[in-house]
This record gives sequence, structure tokens and C-alpha cells, in this order.
Amino acid sequence: MTPHPGHDVTIERVIRAPRGVVWDAWTTPELFGRWWIPEPYLCGVEYFAPRAGGGFVTTMSGDGAEPTPHMDAAFLVVEKGERLVFTNAVDSTLRPATPLPVAVTGDVTLADHPDGTLYRITARHADEQGRALHEELGLVEGWTLVTAQLARVVE
Repeated sequence: MTPHPGHDVTIERVIRAPRGVVWDAWTTPELFGRWWIPEPYLCGVEYFAPRAGGGFVTTMSGDGAEPTPHMDAAFLVVEKGERLVFTNAVDSTLRPATPLPVAVTGDVTLADHPDGTLYRITARHADEQGRALHEELGLVEGWTLVTAQLARVVE
């Protein structure tokens, strides 16, 4: 799917690891929890079922604080080694949700690259206002940081 220029944001990076290794970091809870939330915060993975109709629930914590909810999302598309699509507009039990601060659909694609894996994640928003709010809250910085963390885990 082609990103909508007014609604979507795409982060792209070549990760110097085989596509299967990057895929495993997205689909193995223990690995996912190591990179999903920007450091120095810690990610807790409460539930993780990487299959179409499955979902994930994460928490975040820092400085010894009690974990707080981070994301409750559903996987919509899971094409092994190639693509994952998830959204927080539907929770991990497939109930419609009204997530704060904004609903987003993440579309992750992996492709072979001479130096490893071409990793692309697109944050899809319903409208320009949702994108603007998400960008104001640090979407680009945050997703760029976690992409770098993902690379460190797998490289």
C-alpha cells in the first residue's frame, strides 16, 4: 500500500542482518521487549500473539517506577518474513478501541538488501490532524530510536 503523504509517516533503514533475524525480533516476545520502547524506558510484554487476529499488550517503566500501559494492539496482517500490520484502533481482543493519544496503524515491511534487510515502517493515521498530533508527540523521533534499537539487537 502506498503511504498517503498527508496522513502517514514512513521510517526506513537498512539493517545489517538477515531478514529472518529481523523478523524474529518482531515476532519473539523476549526480543521484541528489548527494543520496542525508547531507552531508557523498559518494555514489558504482557501478551504477544503475532498472527492475523492476534495482538500484543505492552507496558513501559523507568527509574524503578511501576509499569504503565503502553500499547494494546491487534495484528491485522502477518506474512512471515515480509510484512506485519498492527493497529491500536482495535485492541488485542479485537474490540474496537479509542486509544489515546491517537489511533495508528503500523505497517512493517522487510525486504532483502545487499547489506542485510531493508526495513520500512509506516505509521498510518486517519487524517492530517492525527498525523500532526502524533508527530508533535515525537512519533518520528520515537520510531527512529526504536528502529535503531532493533538494529542493535539484531546486528
